[in-house]
Amino acid sequence: MTLAPAIAAFADGLRADLAPAVFRELEPRYTEEPRGRFAGQGGLLLAPGSTEEVASIVRAAASAGLPIVPYGGGTGLVGGQVSDDLRDPVILSLERMTRIRSIDATENALVAEAGVILQNVHEAAEAANRLFPLTIAAQGSARIGGVLSTNAGGVNVLRYGNARDLCLGLEAVLPDGSVLQGLSPLRKNNTGYDLRHLLIGAEGTLGIITAATLKLLPRPAHEGAAMLTVRDPQAALDLLNLARDRIGEGISAFELISKTGLDFLEETVPEVRRPLSAEGNPEWSVLIDLGLGAAGDPQAALEGLFAAAHDAGLVSDGVIAQSEGQRQDFWQLRENLPEANRRIGAVSSHDISVPLAAIPRFIAEAPGALAKIGTFRINCFGHVGDGNLHYNVFPMPGRSRADHAAQRDAIKRCVHDLVHTHGGSVSAEHGVGRLKVEDMERYVDPVKLAAMRAIKDALDPKGIMNPGAVLRRR
Repeated sequence: MTLAPAIAAFADGLRADLAPAVFRELEPRYTEEPRGRFAGQGGLLLAPGSTEEVASIVRAAASAGLPIVPYGGGTGLVGGQVSDDLRDPVILSLERMTRIRSIDATENALVAEAGVILQNVHEAAEAANRLFPLTIAAQGSARIGGVLSTNAGGVNVLRYGNARDLCLGLEAVLPDGSVLQGLSPLRKNNTGYDLRHLLIGAEGTLGIITAATLKLLPRPAHEGAAMLTVRDPQAALDLLNLARDRIGEGISAFELISKTGLDFLEETVPEVRRPLSAEGNPEWSVLIDLGLGAAGDPQAALEGLFAAAHDAGLVSDGVIAQSEGQRQDFWQLRENLPEANRRIGAVSSHDISVPLAAIPRFIAEAPGALAKIGTFRINCFGHVGDGNLHYNVFPMPGRSRADHAAQRDAIKRCVHDLVHTHGGSVSAEHGVGRLKVEDMERYVDPVKLAAMRAIKDALDPKGIMNPGAVLRRR
């Protein structure tokens, strides 16, 4: 590594107090992000193995006035883990902090260090006959610290909530190097400000999460799924309401899928099986997933739902999974939609949310608004049960994303303006990072922004914690 003199001297000063394993050679992956929007300019890579080592690094950085960019699994899509305008920051990776410190099936709680991969949390919970329900596409590489720092969502938010709702307590190193000891599994604790919720979603701008107490739940005794063809997005919402009335809280996920998404799959990932037998892909379909208790019967529940929905004119076709293997086939289709998008190459991708009642209006209005900019293909899909849509704009066949590079900003502005008009959010589950700082300033309540700035200044007066993420650097 070639480092500026100040950071090289800083590294030398740390060596007496930290184990040699903390000091890592900087590889390209630590200065890149999945979409290629940001590229770091280098830095000092440190991988502490304990909370005490994290605290030592933060104290030293605070004393030296050096910026810290936290790094988890590197899967973030908004540039929160990479800074393109900091020369030689401290890149603090949690990858060595991978212990599951405890698991208590009676307490329904698991304590994991920030570097534990999400999939490993799932497996540890399963071994204790419990469920940690947070499920995202990157769960094989995303780490708990990053998952919490971005308040990740995923397909099960409808039933279980975001990462915030699944975290009982946090241990974190604050910007002065002090350690917040907050790993209590208590469900009720009204002792003043809840710093846990302040740190969750802050993307490392207020401190470094080092461990978390996660909420576990009983595993469903019976699971089932169906792919149903719906008339339009309004029918999908009506179907969701009908399903809730009939099945209650047993609905784990409710995903909206467009014809464009299925067409992209056939074009780029043909090995994924299309479950509906009718010729051609339907304009709109939903994937509904159930998890019921010992007395529940998902097959019967889905059959009854289909019959009632068909009588109401909401669905015209459908397939109910006859086995766990077929259920997994349905989910393989849904989980490959982002991969198909990647292979096609989006001009502009949007992680948005709108109130449920506004979903049909937004989907109907957006193509006309975009047509004033150019001609595009749109793949709209997502977690319609919680209002989160992934609204992605693609070139027409024969053209590439590069052909529309000059229109990218206008497309994003068009989509985000419409989201704002409908009372929605331009960041639903991916966070703000550095990609959406300008959007924050344009769409977020200025009183909220001022309060956020005041909190940032109070906790991090030197501005060393992930500068440029979430809030513009001063």
